[in-house]
Amino acid sequence: MSDHGSRWLRVALALALFAGALPARANEEPTADGLERTPPRLSFTDGEVSFWRSGAEDWTPAQINTPLSQGDQLYTGDKANLEIQIGAGAFVRAGEDTQLGLTNLEPDFLQFRIVTGHASLDVRSLKAGTTVEIDTPNAAFTVEHTGYYRIEVSDENTSFTSRRGGSAAVTPANGQSASVAASETVVVSGTDNPQLETYAAAELDDWDRWNYTRTDQQLDAVSSRYVPSGVYGVDDLDHYGDWRVVPTYGAVWMPRVDAGWVPYSTGSWVYDPFYGWTWVDASPWGWAPFHYGRWVSVGGYWGWAPGPLIARPYYSPALVAFYGGPSFSIGFGFGGGGSRGWVALGWGEPCIPWWGPSGFRGSPHWRGWGGPRVVNNVVVNSTTVVNVNQIHGWANASHKGAVVGVPADQFGRGRVKVEHFDEQRVAKLHPIDGDINVKPRATSLAPSTEQGQRPPRGAFERTVVATREPRRGVPDDVKRTAAPTRDESGAPAKSGRLFGGSKQEVSRQADGSAARVVAAPKRGASEVMRNRPPFGTQNDAVERAEPPKPPRFHEPRAPAAEPDERAVNMKPTTAAPPRPTSQMRSRQTEAQGAPPSPPRAHSAQSEQRAEQAPAPPRNLPGEPANRVFRGRAVEPPHGETAPPAAPQQRGSQPHGGQQHSSQPQGRTQQPHGQDGGPHGDHFR
Repeated sequence: MSDHGSRWLRVALALALFAGALPARANEEPTADGLERTPPRLSFTDGEVSFWRSGAEDWTPAQINTPLSQGDQLYTGDKANLEIQIGAGAFVRAGEDTQLGLTNLEPDFLQFRIVTGHASLDVRSLKAGTTVEIDTPNAAFTVEHTGYYRIEVSDENTSFTSRRGGSAAVTPANGQSASVAASETVVVSGTDNPQLETYAAAELDDWDRWNYTRTDQQLDAVSSRYVPSGVYGVDDLDHYGDWRVVPTYGAVWMPRVDAGWVPYSTGSWVYDPFYGWTWVDASPWGWAPFHYGRWVSVGGYWGWAPGPLIARPYYSPALVAFYGGPSFSIGFGFGGGGSRGWVALGWGEPCIPWWGPSGFRGSPHWRGWGGPRVVNNVVVNSTTVVNVNQIHGWANASHKGAVVGVPADQFGRGRVKVEHFDEQRVAKLHPIDGDINVKPRATSLAPSTEQGQRPPRGAFERTVVATREPRRGVPDDVKRTAAPTRDESGAPAKSGRLFGGSKQEVSRQADGSAARVVAAPKRGASEVMRNRPPFGTQNDAVERAEPPKPPRFHEPRAPAAEPDERAVNMKPTTAAPPRPTSQMRSRQTEAQGAPPSPPRAHSAQSEQRAEQAPAPPRNLPGEPANRVFRGRAVEPPHGETAPPAAPQQRGSQPHGGQQHSSQPQGRTQQPHGQDGGPHGDHFR
């Protein structure tokens, strides 16, 4: 190579090294491949519900608003229920004495594991190409369409019911798939020689009606007019705060909190295997305001401003700015470890991620934000170059008590009482850009350090049928720092205590990964799955009566035929009906004349809300949002009545002079006073 060529090569290499050393620019959006997904959210618990994550020391009480990751396990005790939101209009719910595990989490594939109990999958909307699989000891059930599905697992068999136009595929251990049509129940018995039987779906019982009503309530939220579609937990905002429209910020949600409360002060920092350090707020409404939008202080009130509506929201494990400093500067009285503080991001401020790959971590971005971009209290445009080192101030840090923190050795160790920093202490802290330099431990994997109820030992010893190998394992950074748990004999256990009695267990039980993998059914190939008994007669007996065909237009209706005695009985020829479970017994009780007892899932919260005394109206800033956002009326049409009350009754609470029940449900244009309009489907 000539001297001229080598000289240019050295110059090019020097420029490349210099460019790599420069801090990231905010207008150059860092790549975030794979970081656009929203994790499933534990959105409801009632009764004693336990949580376990691979690598944890023991089961802990489950905390709502916990983002779930693959390998997580949940267990409901006696008369307990839980709910997991897996999409904008999709929910998984489990009843009492149920073990539910999330074994695989991919952008287009969710895999659950149920070895005992009963659960439901209520899918009102499903992203195109998404598959939800439910693995049980007898078969794997694949759902790719909207509908309502119910699963009941006993020691002898597994029953699966499809309703509301839903259809699914069932794959037993022999790998021969079959389809489950709408309003049909399939019962799978055995594993090595599985037997499939079909029945007409039974009448809805209390559990089904509670599921229907609860989903209706969550999808019919007033707050959905002010929050981008796809954000979870919007219905909770209707019951714990008020929407106001204020200058500059537009629609702002004001939570009903105690005096002195500040954002990100009542919760826990939990280590998520995918997103790293994640905030889990203890408030029942604490999902959307802590993973989307920004927090502002108006007239002495803290409010959550989602900003102008955008087509695609972007989930963040938290939207805060971190601070670090020596321990003596903030008066905690411990030595060596330093401190960690944080403050909620203000209006339009960029997020500096502490998660993700090296090219993404520590690079400012405005993904999911549709409003103006603000740096150091100055609005910038999309062509302004902003380096991370140039950000030296956060708007909310100037408000009293907004910066909170804990000792570094207490960060991520369950719920820790935070200390509010004053201006002098904040001045001694330094901002942290990127990695906050706190290593997770086994206690960092759950919001609480208390011991929760353990499931029966046999629950995890059952092998399930699955179409994919379950994902399992402890995150590498937790493996390096977690102290090993020891069993009763003093020997180290492999990954945590799961069961009552002996504390030693094997990893396959801990991860809930004992599975018999079979071939997955082909998408859309249900028409070739014909191995179930057909309609009509079989061996001179009626398995099930064929439904009459609907009358065609301009054809007279045929007179009703006399019922066939064999069709009325509808006795299967191959086996007896499934053994009644706790939920099936309520149907028998109703048939005998006694009123069915309602599910306990709604009692605790409804009674708590009913006992709350009405609070005096608050003098909130701005105008009520229902005076600004106009839309369709919500009164029922003439001659119709309102829908019946839901089993999950919500207590009436004051709304600061607002009549939320009369607010329109439509979504309108950008609110007044916004600085910058909607940006559509962008990530800046």
